[in-house]
Amino acid sequence: MKDLISFIATSLVDDPTQVRVYQMRRGSQVVLRLQVAKEDMGRVIGKSGRVANAMRILLRVAAAQEGKRATLDIVEPE
Repeated sequence: MKDLISFIATSLVDDPTQVRVYQMRRGSQVVLRLQVAKEDMGRVIGKSGRVANAMRILLRVAAAQEGKRATLDIVEPE
């Protein structure tokens, strides 16, 4: 799941070296946190959040195939 989000994000952004995906568990759920360069936030979120929502749907499908639940958080760069 982490590889899936990483692959999609690096395909979208101008600076793929700034893509970071952190995976953690929150109870029975897997939480993925995506961090990209500040300039690429718009590309990852998309117009009205469409790209981000599509990534979340793909993540949910991949997690369901493994019998898990997963969510995606897109965080501001530090």
